[in-house]
Amino acid sequence: MKPTVPLLLLVLLAVARLNQAQVKTSFLDLSGILPSLSRPANQTRIFYAVMFDAGSTGTRIHVYTFIQSDTEKLPVLDNEMFHSVKPGLSAYVDSPQMAGQTVRILLKVARKTVPRLDWKRTPLVLRATAGLRLLPAEKAQALLEQVQHVFADSPFLVPDNSVSIMNGTSEGILAWISVNFLTGHLNVQTKKTVGILDLGGGSTQITFLPKLRKTIESAPVADYVARFDIFNSTFELYSHSYLGNGLMMARLATLGGEGAMLEVNSTAMPSAVGLEGLVYNSSCLPNKFRDEWSFGGRTYQVSGNPDGDAGYKHCYQEVLKVVNGVIHQPYKLQDGSVFYAFSYYFDRAVDAGLIDNVQGGMLQVRDFKKRAKEVCNKMTKHPPVSPFLCMDMTYITCLLKDGFGFKESTMLQLTKKVKNVEASWALGATLDHFHNLRIH
Repeated sequence: MKPTVPLLLLVLLAVARLNQAQVKTSFLDLSGILPSLSRPANQTRIFYAVMFDAGSTGTRIHVYTFIQSDTEKLPVLDNEMFHSVKPGLSAYVDSPQMAGQTVRILLKVARKTVPRLDWKRTPLVLRATAGLRLLPAEKAQALLEQVQHVFADSPFLVPDNSVSIMNGTSEGILAWISVNFLTGHLNVQTKKTVGILDLGGGSTQITFLPKLRKTIESAPVADYVARFDIFNSTFELYSHSYLGNGLMMARLATLGGEGAMLEVNSTAMPSAVGLEGLVYNSSCLPNKFRDEWSFGGRTYQVSGNPDGDAGYKHCYQEVLKVVNGVIHQPYKLQDGSVFYAFSYYFDRAVDAGLIDNVQGGMLQVRDFKKRAKEVCNKMTKHPPVSPFLCMDMTYITCLLKDGFGFKESTMLQLTKKVKNVEASWALGATLDHFHNLRIH
């Protein structure tokens, strides 16, 4: 039985039913439901929702607390409890039972956060992203079935379709809805919104509201455009997800450029057949570096070029092959919204010492470029925090400049949380679940 949620969060009627070739519209009214982090004195009902984000490099749990303070008003988001573990479920592709154990451990967070009396009416949902999208269908399904077994044994409400793989389009759109909802940019007074840049391990998303009609008209195909109605106005988002261009897949593709026979931007994880004895090397790594690197359930031998070229210039040429011809540059992107960048954009900016690991901060695209040069050109004499920092920072620079076409002067808001809520698609997906929307 599903929880009774009167008028619950009509928020996500905005997200319309999107089809790859056809786009439908719906309506949304956000007045009066922007999130509040203080509990109203006249609260009448508190309810909860649990959302799992099964990403390519980690699994995260979000436990949301909502308050229905007045039967005449819509609920507000009161709080989020967040926890994450590594690696992602895809790392257990050959031992699915371990994937189930990962989810079982994280469920302890939900048990501690949600009062026992509310367990049976608190929905439990898991959405997997690029890590599972990159796996063969039967292997991904085996992992999802293990999660389903764990959910079935839990004391929480397990709705229909509670465990599934989310497509990239939904990921970008729901993240855009989440961030604009939390920043208060969706209201009747203004159409001012913020764009989002999400960089995961397996895929990357860009979603924004263009100022110019030509940005929409020049999109390569229809599935780059999401249309919906709000406050009697039609909003058209430019939104696309690039599977294979997440940070970890970009590492793999960059390393593959040096004789590892990896197809750049492959939509399937590389086979383990023939990998034994191969050494993946790159000028983006310190010359004398050699070690093992694991991703997606595979372990690779990686190294720098002992007697070869190294440094930013050579590294940039390598990562450019991963971006060129793959990422579409939206028309007049630099004249659009302010962009919030999160996930690995945030993490690597922290690792590079560009922003505070709690507060985040504003950066120009040239800040990534400048620090990438410093790290790459000094990595042999001054080893960075991670041997991959040169490669990662150079890839982010290349993705922003040569991929999406941002100017070096473009300002980005690097953030991990917005109003104490994780910047991700998870809140949007939670709201989406409450309304049983179908996002295509």
